[in-house]
Amino acid sequence: MLNAMKDAVTSQAAQSFVNGQISRYGTVQDLKINSKRKTVDVTCLLHGEPTPIQVTVESYTIDTVGGQKFIQVTGIKSSRPWLQNLLTDYALNRKVPLPPWAAAAL
Repeated sequence: MLNAMKDAVTSQAAQSFVNGQISRYGTVQDLKINSKRKTVDVTCLLHGEPTPIQVTVESYTIDTVGGQKFIQVTGIKSSRPWLQNLLTDYALNRKVPLPPWAAAAL
């Protein structure tokens, strides 16, 4: 129960953060983190797309290097083939630094 509450709060914060990062490309309509399963489900509406796109982070790891926490997506799936290819090429297995609030929550 506590884990679900933490995930709900973290999901809202992450949605707001990601919306700020991708505003040029579209908006995240829904983002749900399951820290126990290490998955993330995202629904976003990208500019030029007629319907929302689903992105599922099927697995991720959190690593600490020199006091900084990083997230690494190790499995990802998208409802659009072009986005699947883009995510595979540029997001899969790439270590990305986590903001301090996210590092504490995940």
